[in-house]
Amino acid sequence: MIAPDAARLRLMQLLSPAFPVGGFAWSQGLEWVIDQGIVTRKALPQWLANWLDHGAGWTDAVLLSLALREDADHAALDDLARAACLTSERLTETVEQGTAFAANITALHSEPVPPRALPVAFGETCAALPLPPSEIIAAYLQAQAATLISAAVRFMPLGPVEGQAMLFDLQPRLLDVAARAAGASESDLASAAWGADIAAMKHETMTTRIFRS
Repeated sequence: MIAPDAARLRLMQLLSPAFPVGGFAWSQGLEWVIDQGIVTRKALPQWLANWLDHGAGWTDAVLLSLALREDADHAALDDLARAACLTSERLTETVEQGTAFAANITALHSEPVPPRALPVAFGETCAALPLPPSEIIAAYLQAQAATLISAAVRFMPLGPVEGQAMLFDLQPRLLDVAARAAGASESDLASAAWGADIAAMKHETMTTRIFRS
């Protein structure tokens, strides 16, 4: 059994931008709304809050929570995660990153990890860590939020320090969502981020783009 301090180091490694899953290539529709002037520096914190409370942040948190449980059926959860994707790009994003994540874990350890949607693959891998589920979920959500902020830093007039300030301000909400997701069930898996879903659909037909979603 890995010790908690070593488990936290492992968690930081798995969520590091250096861990090659390709997260830098995706913006979850942010590129389109920034291009359209819908999301600005002023509006970005609210967009992130909505992503976390009502969109892919929440659904990923619930899926990860379910995948961390001892009795989890990871194959069924993978099917559920794919069905929860409302756009083609969102499905490709979570499956490709999850497949890359599983391949990296397989390369690092002797036992192969099946390719799954990202939150399911991550949960299956982290289930053995002696850490509270809420801690694992919060760390995952912060890494996802940091990826979105990084996309905004690259695409809009937003400095990296200002982006980090947004992430800092988001942390109480990250902890709250993680705590709620830790006790969630499949019936809590819901999304109401229609603006983000429309943005993801619109992004699919952009003529010029730098992100894959």
